[in-house]
Amino acid sequence: MTGHADTEELTDEVRETFTHHNRTYQRYCVDRKIYFVPVDEDETIRLRLQHDVLNMMFDGRTIFPPMGALRRVLDCGFGTGLWAFQIAWEHPRCEVIGIDVSPHHYNPEESVENLFLNVDNLNMPLQFHSNHFDLINSRLLAGGIDRNRWHGYMRDILRCLRGNGWCQMVEIDFNAQSDNGTITDGHALRQWSDKYRQAMTQFKNPEAPRRLAHWMRHAGFTDVEERMLPLPMCGWSDSQRDFDIGVANQENVRLLLGSLALYPFTELLGMSITEFHVLVAQARAEASNPALKPYFRLYVCVGRKPRR
Repeated sequence: MTGHADTEELTDEVRETFTHHNRTYQRYCVDRKIYFVPVDEDETIRLRLQHDVLNMMFDGRTIFPPMGALRRVLDCGFGTGLWAFQIAWEHPRCEVIGIDVSPHHYNPEESVENLFLNVDNLNMPLQFHSNHFDLINSRLLAGGIDRNRWHGYMRDILRCLRGNGWCQMVEIDFNAQSDNGTITDGHALRQWSDKYRQAMTQFKNPEAPRRLAHWMRHAGFTDVEERMLPLPMCGWSDSQRDFDIGVANQENVRLLLGSLALYPFTELLGMSITEFHVLVAQARAEASNPALKPYFRLYVCVGRKPRR
């Protein structure tokens, strides 16, 4: 594979898992405080649901900035590999490289000759050549990027892009909101959000979704554009499109309220498993209640590397 050096082999250390309250975790990630989300089949199913919801949010668009012919694309945090696979399939002459700290969600049967997926830790400097990629995609990594890594991560992306190359980033702010203001501090969804922020702040930056554009400009990107899109948790919108997105997203939200929070709440905050299940059950009921009009904020940001 061209353009990449010293990617981590699929060692037993990387593959090793352990069970925590009936969910399977990657020991390598948890021990190093990289990522606290399960790597089991239930989470793979959720990630596939999430991918479909984001496709609906973006009206099927996989690439946001104006691009010519693609030669090399990097997908940071490939997860299930679905985004990288789609790009490689649609652009057979383009080399698509994906990196992720966990290989557990990828189905190797879904591959094409121009797709290369590798295990690597995005909290370490990117080991690619400078001026190498036309496009770098970074999607839903706020739960994995260390809180003191973001500036270096942005600079790494800028260095690896060719002149006039683009970066696109997508993140979700998991601070529950209500379109009609009915969610209060007394609601379980708000308590879930506050506890998630409290737990993750020790190692990650929950404010990252709202700071992408600022960090991009600070790193040296130009033509930076940011959009915030309400991501409905269930079908409550008067818009048929947004209603359909909410219906599709309801099962994803039901699952993520458990999977994103189980380890942080029980291990980092010391919550009992009974308390956890009660809070998540209440939050799930509220997330599926159209009267509350609940949503998360989805941030999309693009930036271009200036030609020097």
